[in-house]
Amino acid sequence: MSMTAKSCSDFLEVLASKAPVPGGGGAAAMGGAIGMALSNMVGNLTVGKKKYADVEEEVKELLDKGYKIIEELKLLVDKDAEVFEPLSKAYSMPKETPEQAKLKEETLEACSKVACSVPLDIMRKSYEGIKIHQRMGQIGTLIAISDVGCGVVFLKAALISGYLNVIINLNTIKDQEYVATVTEEINRLLEEGSKVADATLDLVIGKIKK
Repeated sequence: MSMTAKSCSDFLEVLASKAPVPGGGGAAAMGGAIGMALSNMVGNLTVGKKKYADVEEEVKELLDKGYKIIEELKLLVDKDAEVFEPLSKAYSMPKETPEQAKLKEETLEACSKVACSVPLDIMRKSYEGIKIHQRMGQIGTLIAISDVGCGVVFLKAALISGYLNVIINLNTIKDQEYVATVTEEINRLLEEGSKVADATLDLVIGKIKK
């Protein structure tokens, strides 16, 4: 069964258990999807209101982008579980002979690169979602603007969690060119995404604080 097809209670139960999946990556993707859904809730509450008629079309565009990110993050919950299995098996491969050791090293390298791809995508989608929250915080209905703040916090958490999961997989990769390229991207996403998320949260707090 797909991880996202489970009830919330079942998902949390297996997450808290010693089962290998879901782990931090799957939780990050799910948290990011929840965050994105909060922005879309604000968007849906904005559409149709006369007070926000001048920004309605832009809000609809943000909603379309948001729904796409939600679906992509949901897929990444399951994808994270899928890529962990071959990596787990690679760690268990024998290395008693030079041939076995070489095969294990090569397999670990390949599986680690695949395992890196999922949390990296989580970071990318979280960054996109954070940018949407930034704009929704500027033009969304004030009656639910606090939910933009809640959503962007979820997405910042997903961004950081994705970063941690990329790093732990990079530690087993010997391809230094690959490591350097990925490290440059995740550092940029983390720095820029965190800045936008923090600024958006500050914006929301400024709007709701009396």
